[in-house]
Amino acid sequence: MAAATGELRLGPAVGTRFFCTASRGLEPFLLREVRTRLRATQVEYISGKVFFTTCCDLSMLKRLKSAERLFLLIKKQLPFNVSSVSKGQIFNEMERLINDDPESWLNALSIWKNLLELDAKEEKLSQEDANPLKRKVGEDNNTIAKKLKTEQMLELQENKECELEKQIEEETLEKGNCVTPREELQEEELQNDAVEAVDTPTKQNHLTFRVSCRCSGAIAKTFTTQEIGRVIGIGLKKQFGWKVDLRNPNLEIFIHLSDIYSVVGIPVFRVPLASRAYIKTAGLRSTIAWAMASLAEIKAGAFVLDPMCGLGTILLEAAKEWPDVYYVGADVSDSQLLGASDNLRAAGLKDKIELLKGSVIELPLPSESVDIIISDIPFGKKFKLGKDIKSILQEMERVLHVGGTIVLLLSGDHLRRLKGCEESSAPLYPKGSRTDEPGSEECLNPEEKAAVSEPAWSSSEASNQECLDRMPPFGSLVPVECYKVSLGKPDAFIYKYRKSHSPGQ
Repeated sequence: MAAATGELRLGPAVGTRFFCTASRGLEPFLLREVRTRLRATQVEYISGKVFFTTCCDLSMLKRLKSAERLFLLIKKQLPFNVSSVSKGQIFNEMERLINDDPESWLNALSIWKNLLELDAKEEKLSQEDANPLKRKVGEDNNTIAKKLKTEQMLELQENKECELEKQIEEETLEKGNCVTPREELQEEELQNDAVEAVDTPTKQNHLTFRVSCRCSGAIAKTFTTQEIGRVIGIGLKKQFGWKVDLRNPNLEIFIHLSDIYSVVGIPVFRVPLASRAYIKTAGLRSTIAWAMASLAEIKAGAFVLDPMCGLGTILLEAAKEWPDVYYVGADVSDSQLLGASDNLRAAGLKDKIELLKGSVIELPLPSESVDIIISDIPFGKKFKLGKDIKSILQEMERVLHVGGTIVLLLSGDHLRRLKGCEESSAPLYPKGSRTDEPGSEECLNPEEKAAVSEPAWSSSEASNQECLDRMPPFGSLVPVECYKVSLGKPDAFIYKYRKSHSPGQ
């Protein structure tokens, strides 16, 4: 991952407590990212969430690539015990989330407002700094208008020519600053958040809010999300005088109750971090694409290939993070290449990534000419590539130079075929292994070395190591890392290979 850049400046020196949601399996990537990019401290995770403390401002927090959404943390505590008490008692305990420590809610609200106010000011300054030529053009136009009143016709003609040149310069500048409709929408919503936060009167009874609730485990079997949302909403209304607005509130309160924890936070942005403004048409999930690119150890001047690029999501994520690289995307489908071309144009990366038509099993490239290969191998009923997986890897092995890296997203069926298990129904992992328990919760705090977190961290590493140990080398391609990740309903595996020698040696 690229080194953290930019200033770290956010309110109190001790930092602010945040958490991000992440797709299952991407927590290790997000852990590394918040430490590297944000220099975060007190980093820990539970399944699907990473908690951290940082002094970064929102311009830095927006750069997180492996996170789904970003929240300002209000409370994180032990779960409610629903097995031995009545629903009424649980409702009372839920209200205590608010009533026992109202100051923490007001502090979080104050930090949230300050964050958005600072971000709005920085955005305004950034826009002003980005348009110095426009201001100069405007000033020169005023000067020209005055001269037109006093100079002769020859001078008038010369000034008209000068005006035309300036108009061309201004139009060129505007084109350079153009954004896609998705970028405009996201920036507008972020600006609205900031304006609402700054303009909200200091009297708390003018604030509008809504509660978004998620439940899992035993509590989800006892209560509906509507019941919990109603209890929290009534509590906030009584305590602070806030008004409910389900459609367009100033503030959203997020609460997640499970068998492992109770978490309450404020979404910092309405638009998820995972919804990239620079991607016109989505293909592979952007967080997965970025995670794969981050594993590839991309260096300046490298030749990076995606031989099944589809809509180009992996290359887009890589080029945004590591720009000084030669990127090539290949695909056999004209429609996919057209979509990828549109995405590159919308992202302003048309000159950074070269697209070519070609089959992944017959690439138009010399042997050992590529430094890095990153690719999502399509799977499912729509794609009949299972039987071709060995041919695909053989061609990748051919074009990759010795010491080069391959990062692939593989399905369970791909892995079975690579291991020689042609029966798609054969279990990929023994019953009882960690990978058989997708709903299990993990608690991790590697910095504090708490007794409860050590086994969870070890278990997570052991699970990935088990994936790795079960995958034999493929020719000269040696597997070095493995991560099981969720793509929604199906699971997939990110495998990293390194080429150890030239075939035949």
